[in-house]
Amino acid sequence: MKNKELKNTIIKILRKHNLSLLHSKICAEAIINAELVGAYGHGLSRLKMYCERIKRKLINPKPKISIKKLSESISHIDANNSIGFVAADLAIKRAIKNAKKTGIGMVAVKNSNHYGLSGYYAEQAVKKNLIAMIYTNAPPAIAPHGARKSLFGTNPICFGTPSGSKVPFILDTSMSVINRGKIRFASKTNTKIPKGVALDKSGKPTINPNKALEGVQLPIAGYRGSGLAWMVDILSGVLTGSSHAGEVKDPFDDFSGPQNVGHLFIVFKNNLFVKNFNSRVRYNFIKIKKLPKVKGVKEIMYPGQNKYARNRVNSKKRIKISNQIRIEMKELLD
Repeated sequence: MKNKELKNTIIKILRKHNLSLLHSKICAEAIINAELVGAYGHGLSRLKMYCERIKRKLINPKPKISIKKLSESISHIDANNSIGFVAADLAIKRAIKNAKKTGIGMVAVKNSNHYGLSGYYAEQAVKKNLIAMIYTNAPPAIAPHGARKSLFGTNPICFGTPSGSKVPFILDTSMSVINRGKIRFASKTNTKIPKGVALDKSGKPTINPNKALEGVQLPIAGYRGSGLAWMVDILSGVLTGSSHAGEVKDPFDDFSGPQNVGHLFIVFKNNLFVKNFNSRVRYNFIKIKKLPKVKGVKEIMYPGQNKYARNRVNSKKRIKISNQIRIEMKELLD
């Protein structure tokens, strides 16, 4: 399906579920971006879930979002249970505005929902020649180190900075070996997941995505990944006034109430301490890329390069939609 046609279809579906035209456009842009960069677990595969939660009154399609200005640099947003894309779009724009004015912008969000890819918002700041750090928590998936039960979400961390070239440096990574969206996408498409990423509910390694969803995902780097997931839970949950300590509800399986996801956006100017940041970071990348390469590696890539390349290629092609997702979209339109 052509990008424009797909965008209009998503907007039509969300409008049918009582989102405003503006909010529908914001959501459609973010969902299509996930498809273009190859993050399929955060794209169309979640559209049915968003609509189901709106239908069950677990996402507010007509939110009255409030912004509390704490200083010229700091704001606190109550998303009023809006769809996450809308709350995050407002937050990153406010953080950018504050950073442009004072040098740094910090925006905390409470009472929100899943907002897609963190890197999508970091890139908006980077395009304004700003540095961004973004955190959000998620439903239980990872067991704290030493525990037998999952509690932390995959809790991604995101860092974005100008690179001195048109391709931004965007590190957007979950604290699990693979993100939960990839496991759900594998479940939806009846494909296996890689070895070493999850355990079933009995604690045995599994490549079955459905068993993985019932069990525990493994964190990156063992106890270090567990510690980072804990850090994100504090920053995006405890600090913002949102759910934390395993209380964020699973959007696919738990319909007992709103998710109350928290987000934290920190954006700042890259010339706060040095005036020649862009030339310094360009030198940094050039020196690293000139290092001797292991056999089979043509180029040492920095975070964000692969997604940027996929976006460029995929933007010129029709977006492929699986039969299952086509069926879901048709049902959402009926």
